[in-house]
Amino acid sequence: MFKSIAVRQSQGTQYIADLRAAKPAGFRGKPVISDAACASGCQACLAICPTQAIQWLPVQIDLGRCVLCGDCEPVCPSHKLSFSNDTKLCATSREALTVSSARPNIDPIQVSKALHQRFGRSLKLRSVSAGGCNGCELEINAWSNVNFDLGRYGIDIVASPRHADGLVLSGPITRNMAQALQICWDAIPEPKLVIAVGACAISGGVFAGSDALDREFLERFKPSLYVPGCPAHPLTFISGIMDLLGIAG
Repeated sequence: MFKSIAVRQSQGTQYIADLRAAKPAGFRGKPVISDAACASGCQACLAICPTQAIQWLPVQIDLGRCVLCGDCEPVCPSHKLSFSNDTKLCATSREALTVSSARPNIDPIQVSKALHQRFGRSLKLRSVSAGGCNGCELEINAWSNVNFDLGRYGIDIVASPRHADGLVLSGPITRNMAQALQICWDAIPEPKLVIAVGACAISGGVFAGSDALDREFLERFKPSLYVPGCPAHPLTFISGIMDLLGIAG
């Protein structure tokens, strides 16, 4: 018992009281692109990016593709690229996930009046890993732990799609999971929404272009919320869904 007390004392309070204001130390979050000029002819960041998330002239980073590996930062001779610990990366449109020096911030999420009215006090979500590596899935599990306690806002992960209001999609959507994903979606009663969590779900991530994928589901059903990351941090999702539903902190 004394050992448990000592561990608890050393760890301090794990419960995060203000989820919107929290900024985890050491977290590699939103990219920062400075106004510094690129070295003549240099395309080192493009060459090293594993997901082709970086565009050149002007330099832009697509957070829907970016896996936040940080490999682009040390190879840039102009020190143009860096990363903050800002977890607020969510967007309600795919196009809004691109940042540049001229557009350093992602568009603020506007409260959806329709979603607020339907789900503002109770939102039940069914999580489907459509070929994921289990990174995002581990973070999705963390939403309900003692640190984040998303259930305090009436948002929970449920075991059955028939009990759900929406689908949390992680993974790049492999051909082997495409039918299972559709079956799960069909079992969720109307009205319902899709939330794409992680670079793989949003763009295919490091697997984009693979013939093992079948991403037609996202062509038929547009996500209401995009949650970037590899894996996506719980605070990224929580701040995004609270803003979307108009939930006060």
